Amino acid sequence: MSFPDPTLIPLPARSGAPSIALSTHQLGKGPAVVFCHGFPDLAYGWRNQLPAIANAGFHAIAPDQRGYGGSTAPEEIDAYGLTELTGDLVGLLDALEIEKAYFVGHDWGGFVAWAMPVLHPERVLGVAGVCTPYMPFPSVARHLLVVGGEVERQYVAWFQQPRTAEAEMDALVRPILTRIFRTGVSLEETLRFALTDGKLNMNPFHRPEEWPVLGEPIGSPGDLDHYCETFERTGFRGGINWYRNADRNLAEHPAIGVQKLEIPCLMLTAEWDPGLRPEFAEPMRDLCSDLEKHQVKKVGHWVSQEEPEIVNEHLVTWLNRVVR
Repeated sequence: MSFPDPTLIPLPARSGAPSIALSTHQLGKGPAVVFCHGFPDLAYGWRNQLPAIANAGFHAIAPDQRGYGGSTAPEEIDAYGLTELTGDLVGLLDALEIEKAYFVGHDWGGFVAWAMPVLHPERVLGVAGVCTPYMPFPSVARHLLVVGGEVERQYVAWFQQPRTAEAEMDALVRPILTRIFRTGVSLEETLRFALTDGKLNMNPFHRPEEWPVLGEPIGSPGDLDHYCETFERTGFRGGINWYRNADRNLAEHPAIGVQKLEIPCLMLTAEWDPGLRPEFAEPMRDLCSDLEKHQVKKVGHWVSQEEPEIVNEHLVTWLNRVVR
């Protein structure tokens, strides 16, 4: 069973919201499982999960989220907050006539998936986080603190400057993605290169030619071509605008990452993820009433693409245990 072609699904109109349509991939029948990608990713990032989940008896769904791939990309920055992004997932369920679903999220998509049971509990059966734990989204100030206030060394802070990041990144799609979609390396090796000049640099999107190419390519050359061709067409603006709502999300939704969750939860951490460290998930033990937690060893941030069979096994086992 291969990765399915997308269908553009117009979402039901919501008062005051821009018109949105999500390019969505679906396979299988049974309880719905919605996969939420992060940055700079696409629904295509779940190409190894959709067939496995569908073969296990579930309805696997993966949209290009707002601002990505074949989906609508509004101009307004405030169209990309958690209110809007979770609203898109509710609209997708409505359009597909699905009452409730399990949500699986990676990277930024993990923050959206974990926001669902807080903002829309009536539509959620359970949540699985891949690398991204259930926690509040760190503020821009907190990101800046790690690099001593030097904006260009921290990508979340750098992204806040209007039009700056996309102006540079849109002309460098292949150099950026060639360095991003790599297998994990040890934290010691990552830090050795991140501290080349004695100062921590956490911005691989700025001047990518100065960054080393660590690890091995993930997927086939055709997979990388698909990503490059897509972002060369769309640019990075939509995804960057998600980050420009970080502080707004904190202000508007303080319960996210704090409110206890009384639903089945799965947390898959990656040992070598340098940004979303496995220890960040430890507080979840007190926040999730039904928590299953696993660490995938010797893998980096793109664990679902680097070790898809391990991730799929954990997802299928968890879903079979908690399905209701």
